Amino acid sequence: MGPLLWFLGCIGTSYLAAYLPVYEGLSDPGRDALFILVLAAALWMTEAIPAFATALVVVALEMLMLTEVGPWEQFLAPWSSPVIWLFFGGFVLAAAAVRSGLDRWLSGWVLSLTGDRPPFVLLGAMGSTFVFSMFMSNTATATMMLSVLLPVIAVMDKAARLRTVLPVSVAFAANIGGMGTIIGSPPNAIAAGLLQAQDPITFMGWLLAALPVAILLAGVTWLFLAWPVWKDPAVDLSRIVQSSRPILALWQRLVVMTVFTVTVLLWMSGPIHGIPTAVVSFLPITILTMTRTIGVDEIRSLPWDVLLLVAGGLALGVGIEGSGLAAWLVAFLPVDDLGPIGLVLGLAWICSALSNFMSNTAASNILLPISVALGGGQIEYVMPIALAASAAMCLPVSTPPNALAASRAGLRSMDFLPGGLLVGILAAPAAVAACFVYFA
Repeated sequence: MGPLLWFLGCIGTSYLAAYLPVYEGLSDPGRDALFILVLAAALWMTEAIPAFATALVVVALEMLMLTEVGPWEQFLAPWSSPVIWLFFGGFVLAAAAVRSGLDRWLSGWVLSLTGDRPPFVLLGAMGSTFVFSMFMSNTATATMMLSVLLPVIAVMDKAARLRTVLPVSVAFAANIGGMGTIIGSPPNAIAAGLLQAQDPITFMGWLLAALPVAILLAGVTWLFLAWPVWKDPAVDLSRIVQSSRPILALWQRLVVMTVFTVTVLLWMSGPIHGIPTAVVSFLPITILTMTRTIGVDEIRSLPWDVLLLVAGGLALGVGIEGSGLAAWLVAFLPVDDLGPIGLVLGLAWICSALSNFMSNTAASNILLPISVALGGGQIEYVMPIALAASAAMCLPVSTPPNALAASRAGLRSMDFLPGGLLVGILAAPAAVAACFVYFA
């Protein structure tokens, strides 16, 4: 009965918030959109139903209640958005890397090159995780890296500081690395999707603006985590090399490496050849399935719930914008007092704070449409909020990588809090500065 009561409570609270007060200047469709927005936020925060189910509820309610905004088909259109196909292509690449064992092999190879000093073991672990999470789910990346590192952690002395720092570094690097590309995290995809109509951003454009922010945050995090273990004794990495062997046949591993390389190069060189990134995504989708590098089981196991959540977030943005709710909410923001940069900074910090207690995708779904209306759909008003969402890592429950590290390495909340606060404070101003400088 607990989830049902939470669900009914969310509906009641949302109804009272949307329809009981007198809101001057808010149209009837705007009230309906406000009800949907508050309900979605409440369901995402309470987790009364799964996050992807909330996204489906949003789309269904918009089709039923926002008929004055336009034809109902517009709320289903995000499912076929180019961003969805770009994300799907990234999922297929990630599945192929996992099935072939290339992810474990490459990470083990990198770690074997870093030497056995704890600070550099930490650097190798964070660097591998960072790069992989730019193209893979941060959850999958953290799972893979922890699997590679756990044999080493298991033989460490229980009092060794690296035993705690190493899994924390993997979780943080997985979160931060996802900032670097459009496919790196769902908030990035939602932001790119909302920008499609007014100020579209390319794969390379996002990379050039976001990667410096991510590298800066990763570098600061490495220094912060490496300092306590700088003079600790060497680490035995032989177990990593032994546990990181590829799985598929050589020709299939070559197919994965070739397709991965070509796909990423085509994504990055879009302004030169003019092929849309969504079209490029069909290269890994077709080649990797045609060669049976990934099969039916891998396709079925893709994180379809994430795609539904992203599509629901884009649909929520359509409803908030089309009903006039976004413009009405923006009118209450102190633009004259804080200025546009101050407001974007504030929204980024709010998004980062919220994301510590709820899904960063859900927090982005709520705040990104408001930032779109605030800046008239300009990239520099929207992108920092998405980047800040990935900087929420203060608690074990803040992100899936944090939760994985906590559960598999026996970590406590205080193991995450100092570094999480540091990244959370720095991420918003770094993202705002980078975006306003690069896109201005």
